[in-house]
Parts: sequence; C-alpha cells; structure tokens
Amino acid sequence: MSYFNTAKRILFLELVLLTSCNLITFGQDIQGQAIKFGRVLNLIESFYVDTANVSKLTENAITEMLSTLDPHSIYISKDEVAEMNQPLEGNFEGIGISFNVFKDTLMVMTTIPGGPSERVGLRPGDRIVKVDNKNIVNIGLKTADVFKLLRGNKGTVVNLSILRKGESSLLDFTIIRDKIPILSLDAAFLLNKETAYIKLNKFAATTMDEYKAAMTTLSTTAKVKNLILDLRGNGGGFLGAAYELANQFLEERKLIVYTEGTHSPRKDYYSTTRGDFIQGNLIILIDEGSASASEIVSGAIQDWDRGVIIGRRSYGKGLVQQPFLLNDGSMIRLTTAHYYTPAGRNIQKPYKNDIKNYKNEYLKRFENGEMFSKDSISFPDSLMIQTLGTKRKVYGGGGIMPDIFIPMDTSMYYKYFNNLVRKNVLFPFVVGFIDKTRDQLKTKYKTIDSFKNDFHVTDATFDDLIKAGEKEGINKDEESLKISGVIIERQIKALLARDLYDTGDYYKIMIEEDKEVKKALEILSDQKGFNHYLNK
Repeated sequence: MSYFNTAKRILFLELVLLTSCNLITFGQDIQGQAIKFGRVLNLIESFYVDTANVSKLTENAITEMLSTLDPHSIYISKDEVAEMNQPLEGNFEGIGISFNVFKDTLMVMTTIPGGPSERVGLRPGDRIVKVDNKNIVNIGLKTADVFKLLRGNKGTVVNLSILRKGESSLLDFTIIRDKIPILSLDAAFLLNKETAYIKLNKFAATTMDEYKAAMTTLSTTAKVKNLILDLRGNGGGFLGAAYELANQFLEERKLIVYTEGTHSPRKDYYSTTRGDFIQGNLIILIDEGSASASEIVSGAIQDWDRGVIIGRRSYGKGLVQQPFLLNDGSMIRLTTAHYYTPAGRNIQKPYKNDIKNYKNEYLKRFENGEMFSKDSISFPDSLMIQTLGTKRKVYGGGGIMPDIFIPMDTSMYYKYFNNLVRKNVLFPFVVGFIDKTRDQLKTKYKTIDSFKNDFHVTDATFDDLIKAGEKEGINKDEESLKISGVIIERQIKALLARDLYDTGDYYKIMIEEDKEVKKALEILSDQKGFNHYLNK
C-alpha cells in the first residue's frame, strides 16, 4: 500500500471517528438536558410549597420553548389535535346546517345540500328549541355549545324539536348524523361569456375535486378562455393541494416549488402532466392574508410568467411544518424546511431573533403605507430575481409581490359601515330581516339573477338599520353615508343572496364593485395588454 493511499485511509478514519464522536456528544447533551428537565419536575412534585399541575407545567414549557424557535412551530394538546385536522381534511360529522344564535335562539340559516338535515326536511328559518328533549332557548347559548350539541359520530342519532312559522305546535325530527363536507371553494361562476371566477378559502384535501367539478360545470355553459383565481385571504393548507392546483396551469416538467432545510435535503415538486388550463389567460388575486399554499401557487405562476398577479404583497409564510405525535396523543408541529419558488425566492419573511416584531409585521405594513401606495414598498437589489420565462424582475425577501398593485381602501367614509360590522349590528339585522321576509323574497325573486338585477334595499329598511345602530351607540353619520351607504346596501343584498340561494351568490353581489376584479377584467379585455405585463 502506497504512502498516499495510507494517508487517505487514515484521514477517512479520522473523519468517521470525529463524526461519531460529535454524534455521541450531541446525543449525550440531549439526554443530559432531558434528565435535567425531569429532575426539575420531580423536585416541584416533591418539594414545592403548593400543589402543582405537572402536566400543565410541561405543556407550558414545551409551548415556550417552541415559541423561541420560529413563529409557526407550535404545541397542540391532545384535545385540540382532532379539531385541528377537520378544516383541512374536508369534513366533520354532524347534522349539516349553518346556523346563527339569534335573540338567544338557535336558528337554521341554511341546510347543506344532501346532508342529514335537508333529508329529513329541516328548513332555513326553523328555530331549534330542544335537543334530545333538553331546552336550549334563553340559556345564553354560545356557538361552542351548539357544536357540542349537534356534532357527533356518524350514525349516532339526535332528536330536535323545531319551532316553525305557520305551525301551531313544535315539530319533532330524528336526525342521523353523517359526514358533512367542509368546502374550500367559496364561489365559481362566469363573469362574462369567456371569463370564469373561482374563489378558494383554503387548500384542503377536497380542494382539487371541488375545483375540477367547478371548472367542468362552467365549461359546459361557456368556452372558458380566461380564469380569475381569487386567493385573497386564503391562509393556505396542504402543500399537495397547492401543487396539484398549480399543476393545472403549467406544462409538463415545470418546477412548482421546492423545500429545503438544515436536516431536510432539497425536494423538488415538478408538474407531471398537462393541466386542464395551460393555454387560457390566468389572473391570480392575492392580498396580505394570502399565505403559504396560496403563495406557492402564485409564486410558481409568476416565476414561469404564466399569469398576472394582482393585489397586494402576500403574507410571507414559507415554512414547512411537520407533525410529530407525542406519547399522550398531543402533538408538536415543528418547522423542518423552507418553501422556495421555482426561481429560488424564499417565501418566508424574516423572523430571526425578533418573533415579536414578526407578529406585528402586518401593523407595520399598515403604518409604513405599504397597503396604500406601491411607492412605500422598497426592495434592495440583492433580493431581485428574474422570472424563468421572459426574465422579468421579481423580488424575494418574504411574500409574493403582485405585478399590479391595488391599494387598500380605508377611506374615512367607511368608518360608519365598519362600526356597524365591528359592533355586530349589521349581520344580526340581516338575519332578522330575512327571518321576516324569506318567503315573500323567494316568491318574488325565484332566481339569483332576478334578485341581483331587481332587488333594492328600501329606505325603510335602511332607516331600521340606522335605528338598530343607534341602540348600540352608533350615531347616524350623514357625511359617511353618502359613500358608505352604497357599500352597506351591497353588503345587505349579498348577505341576503347567500341565505336565499347559495353561499357563492354572496360573491356575485359583492364582486360588482371589487377593484381587483375590475382591474382583472380590464386587462383580460385586451390580449396585448395582458401579454405586456408578462413581457410577451
């Protein structure tokens, strides 16, 4: 054996030995800290002056420890684990109604199509006064109480006593609980003969099924050439759902997102097959509430110059959380990697050594004027990256910056409207109004289109709302009403449409004066203008 080969062998053995020693030292350190923590708990249990809840102390310690790592690593108690998963898994088990506690009475607002309540004949406007022969009227019922009363395992039975207008006595219903879908798609409809609008509120296990079904339905009535995908306020969800949605818009073998961390090797996610909408014009709406999975989709579309992004800079959550179950059924969600866009932008906004300021970052954006003026947003050249297609300039550093900025509207004239909402006057007022007029409205306006075109909030109804506000200490503001009066009327009309027809019909009303949607339609009306934003 040559001297050179012998030296290499010795060097290799030294490296292996050094690595092994480091691992042993690291393991011993972790074991030592665990013993230390256990010793503290034993001392508290044995010698502390008062009785101590050791389980609670342990949970508090874990929570505090994780909070020092990053903003999104969290501890979840055993009781919270199942509840946490429901919104993303796409269903829960119950009777299938949306409800409101109105004047201390549980009132059915809508029944979910095909759900247990609709099958037995429950109707919007019904009052649930007894559950399993137990009175629930005038007892200070809270939303959490309703969930406990009506949710339950599939196949279990709940007996309801209903007060219904026009009936002289209570109606009894026996309902067998079933799986109830939690929809992630709020609305899907045509804005014109060629343009579809789809709004997603989260990325859940059922998102792609909902999206595909919506696009199939829309395509049967029109040739959809343009799509406006509304991800405003969408806080994210499953990475898989975001990947699959982006896959619908990109050609094969396009990188959609990649993840990487100190202990997590880089993992690339490529588009696999031709999507169903790779040729049409695509516009994505985002705002400061669009996070995580929403940023993955909009980042991929922007980096590949596939569509135009409209709105305001997104939230900036690009951390991958992996769940780890603990021995008692509780869980920690630990950050293990970062998300990166295809061009290499880190979606996550900075948080190192300053988690408190991280949590107040939204307020800082507001105070710095970023919500109102694009000129208030400054990115250093070091964060500039070129898109992968037409080499446009985009920026990293946290969140997705839209191609077209639309300022937040916070005119002083909205103050009266905002007070009606914040002090919970507007929504209960609409609930009371629809309770009195549901039958006549349904008779007069048989379809959402007729309601949208012909219904108007009367002066008398407006006056009643103003009086309801005054009872809550909100004085009539004539100057504000000159502008916000139109907004209030639209909000009333939209809430009525949602309860009379379909959840998505709320957006059919609200969208008429939506600045982002108006801008999207303006751009889509001119193909050259649309291409201009993408440097095509």
